[in-house]
Amino acid sequence: MSKTELVSSPSHFKQLLSTSETVVVDFYADWCGPCKAIAPIYEQLSSQLSRPGKITFAKVDTERQKEVAQAYSVTALPTFMVFKSGQVISTVKGADPRKLSDVIRKLAAGADIDGSSEASRASRASSGWVGASLPRGYDDITDQVDVRGIDLLNSDSSCGDARTLFDGGKPSALNDRKGKANPNEGEKQKDWVESDTDEQLMLYVPFQSTLKVHTLHITSLPSKDTDQESDNMPMRPKTLHLYTNRAHVLGFEEAEDISATQTITLQAQDWDDATGTAKVELRFVKFQKVSSLILFVADGDGDGEKVRIDRVKVIGEKGEKREMGKLEKIGDQAGE
Repeated sequence: MSKTELVSSPSHFKQLLSTSETVVVDFYADWCGPCKAIAPIYEQLSSQLSRPGKITFAKVDTERQKEVAQAYSVTALPTFMVFKSGQVISTVKGADPRKLSDVIRKLAAGADIDGSSEASRASRASSGWVGASLPRGYDDITDQVDVRGIDLLNSDSSCGDARTLFDGGKPSALNDRKGKANPNEGEKQKDWVESDTDEQLMLYVPFQSTLKVHTLHITSLPSKDTDQESDNMPMRPKTLHLYTNRAHVLGFEEAEDISATQTITLQAQDWDDATGTAKVELRFVKFQKVSSLILFVADGDGDGEKVRIDRVKVIGEKGEKREMGKLEKIGDQAGE
């Protein structure tokens, strides 16, 4: 029995894209000779590689589903498209069995590496504390941070160091509604970072591989102790400047003279009440080949003199491993 879905309507097509992580689509027509010639090969690949909820094979009759074909500018037959998380990631035009097979088998091999089921994905996501939901199709890739090379400027030495930010455990402040560490832990090192002389922080994060970064999860749990003076109470970050693919940390004055890859202003409603986490969604097209990331906290949300960060998580896709100790610049910063 064929595992290939025959698309019956535009809504059916949208449903396939939303319910399967990856969808392979054959745009064809009954009168097309090359379409008929390659059809058995496509069916064989579908039979071998289809996986429920993971990889779905579909066919679109361009004569009957003209709206779908026009939506993706299909002008040559057959045309094969691979969708991941609803977006086209690969296109093969023409009846080229070898090229089609190579593209699809590489796709399946990648799925094996990432995990052959949603249970595998859930297991990876639950391997550490998570402060916010993950966007569909992307994973927590914080384990790709090269902790040996991270750098943090203007941090208070009485708090945790830069590595604290990437600890996979639950922030201790969540054990106390006032945002303090558990009092039973005595003088144990604080598991968060605070700025020192003013509200600015400069965090340099190199990665072990080239990443596609979709979102940052930033957790900030300032104390809610009403007995503490407002000037001494740390604030949550407000204005963030992000820079990609730098070989080393930037100085504060240097950063102000360089155009950021993206600037984000966080609002009070961006922070989850339960976990103190904000989901910082990035302009994905600008964060496709990231070997390092600089997070510059320019100011905080309030009148205090310090900013506090408890955790940082990186969400996206893993890429090629890079040679450790060698950071390569990928493209120009401006207009990339």
